[in-house]
Amino acid sequence: MKRNIFIDFTYFTLLAATFGAVLVLGTIVAPIVFHTDKILYSVLLDNYNAGIIMGEIFRRFSYWVYFLAFFVSAYEIVMYKRGQRDAIIFGSAVTVIFSSLMFSAVYSPKILAMQLLGEEATRSDTFRNIHLASELDFKILAVALLILFIRRLMLLRVQ
Repeated sequence: MKRNIFIDFTYFTLLAATFGAVLVLGTIVAPIVFHTDKILYSVLLDNYNAGIIMGEIFRRFSYWVYFLAFFVSAYEIVMYKRGQRDAIIFGSAVTVIFSSLMFSAVYSPKILAMQLLGEEATRSDTFRNIHLASELDFKILAVALLILFIRRLMLLRVQ
């Protein structure tokens, strides 16, 4: 069967862009937003208001992550039907899809809902546990994206 290089290129670009976005959001954006006292002099944000800003950033990023989950699902199903079956790809693709959906459909909405309840709700153990789980999920997503990208690239090279 003839391969469409543009679809492969789009897939690799989507994986790489999402991996980059996860890294930038986790290692650059969040530390800056939550530590405005080191940057700003006249206006300081407390953790609650910084969390509101990060919540909005992640809410918007969730749309991208939904698209990622859909595209990875469609691409990997087509590749599976074409006979390109690999346990590493299957495992990492399933991890990308589920961690994407967990982040976008479970963690982000729950965090945003608790933020709407007020600052007191964000100080609860429930909020801390949900936030910790979402951070772990984000890290799992990054690792799965990297593994999927590298393994798909290795298989593309073999053909």
